Amino acid sequence: MFVIAHLSDPHLDGSAEARDRLRLVTTYLREFARPVDVVLVTGDLADHGAESEYAEVAAELELDVPVLMLPGNHDVSGPLRAGLTAYVESPGDGHPVHQVRDVAGARFVLLDTSVPGEDHGLLSAESLEWLSAVLAEPVTGPLFVAFHHPPNELQHPVLDQWILQSPDGFEAVLRDKPITALLAGHVHNGVSTTFAGFPLLVAPGIRSTAPLPFEPAAAAGLVDLTAPPGLALHVAAPGQPLVTVYRHLTSS
Repeated sequence: MFVIAHLSDPHLDGSAEARDRLRLVTTYLREFARPVDVVLVTGDLADHGAESEYAEVAAELELDVPVLMLPGNHDVSGPLRAGLTAYVESPGDGHPVHQVRDVAGARFVLLDTSVPGEDHGLLSAESLEWLSAVLAEPVTGPLFVAFHHPPNELQHPVLDQWILQSPDGFEAVLRDKPITALLAGHVHNGVSTTFAGFPLLVAPGIRSTAPLPFEPAAAAGLVDLTAPPGLALHVAAPGQPLVTVYRHLTSS
């Protein structure tokens, strides 16, 4: 059995509010009787992309299991690379920050879908070429492709402006590859859907939740800062379909 703790969008900014919400999740993970095999954080690690925020990310996510991270639209490549050298292994010194990481027999292809200075996501032709080459490599265990911006609309008039743009090329590269699941964040909701014939599993937001337009909380604004932080647990067992469990945590 292989267990992924999938976190997203902590938006650390030096405030106690953001830090305490992430600590609810990390404290929960530390109390597991059986540690997860890997923690994956799918972007918006920092809120402003500042060096001090990445120092805080590094400190708060110092766990006793492998931790994988990738950028979101609030992240900035230079400070992220400089502040998270122990967590991020990506050639080059700028944008994008793509990675391939192998953990306990599973492969994670970590894509940087961010566009500097913009909220929407995009994969350039060069990024798709890189991804195609990586996915052509032989794998024997589970294969996960992770990124920040989901390509699917959520039927939300604001969030749907900020998803992955021009997804057709991405879909073409993914088709018929031996992928176990696609893992994303960004929309601050736990979502289960499909893309390119694969499960697309989106982690809830840690910093906040974005209610759908018809939910009661939507009357107060785009995000709900009082909704409990959440995470996804993905469980892969040989010969069995991937199982995902969503958890939302409250302080005792």
